Amino acid sequence: MADQSRLFHLQVISPDRIFYDGDVEMVEMRTSEGEIGVLKNHIPLTAILIPGVLKIKEDGGEKKAALHDGFVEIFKDHVMILAESCEWPEEIDVVRAKEAKLRAERRLSSGDAEVNVARAELALRRSLLRLEMAQSQGK
Repeated sequence: MADQSRLFHLQVISPDRIFYDGDVEMVEMRTSEGEIGVLKNHIPLTAILIPGVLKIKEDGGEKKAALHDGFVEIFKDHVMILAESCEWPEEIDVVRAKEAKLRAERRLSSGDAEVNVARAELALRRSLLRLEMAQSQGK
């Protein structure tokens, strides 16, 4: 059992659901400034999140999820993540992620001046993250 004095509350909220709500020992995520790990009594901070693996260390192990954009508010005794979307590996549709990857790669290599490159690159990063997460689960 985890030492209760080391736990803090984590909430991960996306537009369609409360993705996670519980007490954790540590949470790790990717921000626009780099990777960050948070323990209880962290200095207050607000940061922009970019697509990456969300690692949640709780009593009994570690959970991983694909986190797609958002922002995080960190307080001494709780963390709130507002995510554009967040998925557990078992929720990822591998076929759909592969198709999204191919579409993004085609848009980026087309040379078409009408293509929004930033949007296509973001779509590619999201699809690669989904595929990475699904592969980690043996899908």
